[in-house]
Amino acid sequence: MSSSLSRFPPLLLALALAACDDAPRFTQAEPGEALSGGQATVQRDDRKAFSLPSANLSAERRLDFAVGNSFFRSPWVIAPSTTTARDGLGPLFNTTACQNCHVRDGRGHPPEPDDSNAVGMLVRLSIPDQPYLAKVIERLGVVPEPVYGTQLQDMAIPGVAPEGKVRVNYTTQTVTFKDGHPVELRRPTLQITQLGYGPMHPDTRFSARVAPPMIGLGLLEAIPEADILANEDPDDRNHDGIRGRANRVWDDAQGKTVIGRFGWKAGQPNVNQQNVHAFNGDMGLTSTLQPKDDCTPAQVDCLAAPNGDGEGDEKEVSDNILRLVTFYTRNLGVPARRDVGAPQVLAGKNLFFEAGCQACHIPQFTTAANTAEAELANQLIRPYSDLLLHDMGPGLADERTEFAANGQDWRTPPLWGIGLTETVSGHTQYLHDGRARNLLEAVLWHGGEAQSARDHVLTFNAEQRAALLAFLNSL
Repeated sequence: MSSSLSRFPPLLLALALAACDDAPRFTQAEPGEALSGGQATVQRDDRKAFSLPSANLSAERRLDFAVGNSFFRSPWVIAPSTTTARDGLGPLFNTTACQNCHVRDGRGHPPEPDDSNAVGMLVRLSIPDQPYLAKVIERLGVVPEPVYGTQLQDMAIPGVAPEGKVRVNYTTQTVTFKDGHPVELRRPTLQITQLGYGPMHPDTRFSARVAPPMIGLGLLEAIPEADILANEDPDDRNHDGIRGRANRVWDDAQGKTVIGRFGWKAGQPNVNQQNVHAFNGDMGLTSTLQPKDDCTPAQVDCLAAPNGDGEGDEKEVSDNILRLVTFYTRNLGVPARRDVGAPQVLAGKNLFFEAGCQACHIPQFTTAANTAEAELANQLIRPYSDLLLHDMGPGLADERTEFAANGQDWRTPPLWGIGLTETVSGHTQYLHDGRARNLLEAVLWHGGEAQSARDHVLTFNAEQRAALLAFLNSL
């Protein structure tokens, strides 16, 4: 062996010899690679790693962050109440506070068998598109279920019936690596019981969605639109099998269609609107952009219940409260990566690229010069996402459309912070419905445009699997 090769660790050497000719070779950490959120990156790897303000926020701006945090954490109450700043909960809702789903600003999970409510996971509803409802589809992205709307709410204030209860059952299947190593995958089946308003439409489509982590949302919002669209390739012009495309969604404030960035199917255009719809759907709270409670015409008691609107045109979530919560959610810092130069992590990074995972999980972007918050501007960030929709195959399909997304499409989720999931959230349940119990299971559920990458991973031996997971856990 030549002296130029002998300085490499054994696994890195094996990768260098075996990798595809056009795959990059990483033998050391890239400059600044640990700073996933640029200068906004926070230096924390404990239970509070997702709950800190962007590192470059001034002391004065941290006061607004703290006030926004208080409204994110504190429970809302039923109206009328002496707590006028936080009354108006419901009538139908999934939780009483944002933090209940995003515990420590982290990832939600499916309900356990003995849970009374599915806090941390909600169920989207719709029926097949109807041509005569084109305006509804343009603004909502779906046709709501006629009685239950677009989201099942399993809690309600006294005197109003909850819409139903959610249970999740699982079947299993086994996938085997080339070296014979078996991995059991579990497939969820939703069970909706105790319907409060009669049967649902026979063609109702259901989609379980766990609450995603809150970190780095403002940085994702700050990526220039042109840089996102530059990665679109719906016709697969480069013949790599990847056909990413942006979702096109309705912007409530602008009153027009724009690109989507947030949510499991990129169904929301910006952080503010994501918050507005979460307040309305998850907690039954009105705001200027969503001025009515989430009640359908069939839910008479819901429509008749008192609300917490203030004087004049002030809604339950005032414009000022919404501003503070949006500031908070924009500025939750991304934690620094760990062990970026460790030989096993570098080996796993090589394998990640060798398999082609970076074709959708694009490592880095630079945020725009003109952003909603000055601290988020001109940052080299490493989210490992393209924010585009990809066909992930029938295994992950929910068969529910959402604007331009079809029933097999999902937005590439950012990977930054994923290695701290168990530390922050106390579990390792991944993917849109939490079916994957660890990162390896999550990888093996990839299909569709990611089938080739997944099949390549199935050739990995034990040492290579450990290296790939070491890399993912370093993010």
